[in-house]
Amino acid sequence: MSDEARKIAVTQVRSLSGRPDIHRRTMRALGFTKNQQTRYHTETPTIRGMLYQVRHLVEVTEVEE
Repeated sequence: MSDEARKIAVTQVRSLSGRPDIHRRTMRALGFTKNQQTRYHTETPTIRGMLYQVRHLVEVTEVEE
Protein backbone atom coordinates (compact mmCIF):
# COMPACT_ATOMS: atom_id res chain seq x y z
CA MET A 1 0.00 0.00 0.00
CA SER A 2 1.25 3.50 -0.79
CA ASP A 3 1.90 6.27 1.73
CA GLU A 4 -1.25 8.06 0.59
CA ALA A 5 -4.58 6.98 2.03
CA ARG A 6 -6.84 5.32 -0.53
CA LYS A 7 -10.19 6.94 -1.28
CA ILE A 8 -13.33 4.93 -1.85
CA ALA A 9 -16.75 5.88 -3.19
CA VAL A 10 -19.66 4.24 -1.38
CA THR A 11 -23.11 4.24 -2.98
CA GLN A 12 -26.27 3.12 -1.22
CA VAL A 13 -28.02 0.69 -3.58
CA ARG A 14 -30.68 -0.84 -1.31
CA SER A 15 -33.35 0.74 0.87
CA LEU A 16 -33.18 0.76 4.66
CA SER A 17 -36.86 -0.08 4.88
CA GLY A 18 -37.35 -3.06 7.18
CA ARG A 19 -33.69 -3.20 8.19
CA PRO A 20 -32.50 -3.56 11.79
CA ASP A 21 -31.76 -0.39 13.74
CA ILE A 22 -28.03 -1.20 13.86
CA HIS A 23 -27.89 -1.07 10.05
CA ARG A 24 -29.80 2.23 9.99
CA ARG A 25 -27.40 3.75 12.52
CA THR A 26 -24.35 2.48 10.64
CA MET A 27 -25.60 3.97 7.36
CA ARG A 28 -26.30 7.28 9.12
CA ALA A 29 -22.78 7.26 10.57
CA LEU A 30 -21.43 6.76 7.04
CA GLY A 31 -23.31 9.91 6.00
CA PHE A 32 -26.27 8.46 4.12
CA THR A 33 -29.66 10.16 4.37
CA LYS A 34 -31.33 8.95 1.14
CA ASN A 35 -31.21 5.97 -1.18
CA GLN A 36 -28.82 6.12 -4.19
CA GLN A 37 -26.51 8.65 -2.53
CA THR A 38 -22.73 8.44 -2.95
CA ARG A 39 -20.33 9.32 -0.17
CA TYR A 40 -16.54 9.46 -0.33
CA HIS A 41 -14.40 8.11 2.49
CA THR A 42 -10.75 7.40 3.22
CA GLU A 43 -10.22 3.67 3.51
CA THR A 44 -9.50 2.90 7.15
CA PRO A 45 -10.13 -0.23 9.23
CA THR A 46 -13.04 1.52 10.95
CA ILE A 47 -14.75 2.44 7.69
CA ARG A 48 -14.10 -1.04 6.26
CA GLY A 49 -15.73 -2.63 9.31
CA MET A 50 -18.78 -0.42 8.95
CA LEU A 51 -19.03 -1.25 5.25
CA TYR A 52 -18.73 -4.97 6.00
CA GLN A 53 -21.69 -4.72 8.35
CA VAL A 54 -23.92 -3.19 5.64
CA ARG A 55 -22.28 -4.82 2.60
CA HIS A 56 -25.65 -5.95 1.25
CA LEU A 57 -26.88 -2.32 1.12
CA VAL A 58 -23.94 -0.56 -0.52
CA GLU A 59 -21.61 -0.71 -3.50
CA VAL A 60 -17.95 0.25 -2.99
CA THR A 61 -15.56 1.44 -5.71
CA GLU A 62 -12.04 2.81 -5.50
CA VAL A 63 -11.61 6.44 -6.55
CA GLU A 64 -8.88 7.24 -9.07
CA GLU A 65 -7.25 10.55 -8.30
